[in-house]
Amino acid sequence: MTIYILTISLVLILALIAMRISSDLKIPQLLLFMLLGVSFNFFGADFTNYNFSNQVSSIALMFIIFYGGFGTKWKMSKPVAKEAITLSFLGTVLTALITGLFVYLVFDFSLLEAMLLGSIVGSTDYASVSDVLVSRRLKLRYNTDSMLELESGSNDPTAYTMVVLFSTLLQGKNVNVPVLIILQVGLGLLVGFALGWVFIRILDYLNTREDMEVILLAAAALFTYEFTNQIGGNGYLAVYIFGIYIGNKEFVGKREVVFFFDNFTNLAQIGLFFLLGLLSDPSSIIAMLPIALVIMLFMTFIARPASVYGLMAPFKLNKNQLPVIAFAGLRGAAAIAFAISVVNSDTPFLNDLYHIVFDICLLSSLIQGGYLPTLSKKMDMVDPEDASLRNFNSLQDKSDVGFLATKIEADSDLVNTYIRDITLAFDFIIAKILRHGETIVPNGDVQLKVGDVIVLAGRSYFDVVGTDLLEFRINSHHNWVNKQIKNIRLERDSLIVLVLRGDNELIVPNGDTTILDQDTVLVLEASNAK
Repeated sequence: MTIYILTISLVLILALIAMRISSDLKIPQLLLFMLLGVSFNFFGADFTNYNFSNQVSSIALMFIIFYGGFGTKWKMSKPVAKEAITLSFLGTVLTALITGLFVYLVFDFSLLEAMLLGSIVGSTDYASVSDVLVSRRLKLRYNTDSMLELESGSNDPTAYTMVVLFSTLLQGKNVNVPVLIILQVGLGLLVGFALGWVFIRILDYLNTREDMEVILLAAAALFTYEFTNQIGGNGYLAVYIFGIYIGNKEFVGKREVVFFFDNFTNLAQIGLFFLLGLLSDPSSIIAMLPIALVIMLFMTFIARPASVYGLMAPFKLNKNQLPVIAFAGLRGAAAIAFAISVVNSDTPFLNDLYHIVFDICLLSSLIQGGYLPTLSKKMDMVDPEDASLRNFNSLQDKSDVGFLATKIEADSDLVNTYIRDITLAFDFIIAKILRHGETIVPNGDVQLKVGDVIVLAGRSYFDVVGTDLLEFRINSHHNWVNKQIKNIRLERDSLIVLVLRGDNELIVPNGDTTILDQDTVLVLEASNAK
């Protein structure tokens, strides 16, 4: 036991040192974690417990996928959701099949074995993509970073379904392919949404201490993953959908959840890449390197670009956007977990799939991860002016800060007013100004113009008491329709606090606001008025 404790503590210390080295040398962190695992082989480590490694890697990947969903801001991702989901599903399938066909034609692989290898490395890795974007502070134009993060966070379940399919076929088992795919995808979606709906209500009902929210959500994610697997669904898809559902809701202790999983998923990524290196054999790494290099280069410059350019044609993306999206198909944590799972199963294969996958991940992290920032700059895809947008959104989850936005209309008293002359009556600060899509730093010499959007920052409020808002839809027969709020008779202790119009128009009402047919109205009633 002593040797295991010493080894684990040493690995974590070395991993932190590797993170600093990665920052100094500007190379992907996950690459160094992988090489750290390999280095232990030179000091006598002989670790080949694939059963234990499969359990650890599956749980680690599950939490990485869950937190990828949890951290997905749907409002930011919605503008590029169609493109990202298309790449996530069809792009992964095409990349895997094209790669598998290439491997079958060029190397000594059976067709099913080649397709299995293509499926294992078919998905873009969220941890690797996020590592490059965040560590190099890349904010890409046209919401490309949001598209890549949504795609890479959601495409692992697609690859996993293909791995299950081809593994089952290689094992010689009878399988109804359409039924398997429908069960994997259908149950994954259904269970993810259903348990997300259930657990957010459990959170509200229990009203636990903030430090208990982490335990409850970790247990809920584990339950969602394993329950879905047990009934024949895709546990990774279910836990990703569960994460999106929960992550886009507000609840007490959300900041603590973010802080915990930020660190925990970092630890999971370190463990996964270290484990991949520890399980490897240095001589096999070298032996499989030529095959892996050819496959990795084919995927990077042919298979992935063919999928991206072909599938994105109907969306008419910017021409300098496509090369960056195509090149950003990094392989990593999911491929590691899938490779370990396949080796641990009864799947028969003739070639050394594990070390081929190891080398593909190694080369992908080194070449694609290292060159992606340079390519993004050469293609004029880096948007430094909008880099604060990422920080503003993450700040809301990690602090008590909240943001409000208001537009300067032509009849506003603030038109042509200098920032230095504005006195805010409450504890707010003007955080930034948006003018014609450009970010303006709000110093005292800035003069407000018609159409400016002012972003205010202040302490956010969470209703611990759970005050009820009465929400209802206005129809054409309602007696409020087409009336101004000042002409509507309300109870003495009631107030219309918000009007929702259409899909996403939010109106802060005043006396002159007119209530229209199909508006959704939120009314606050004092507790003694009920």
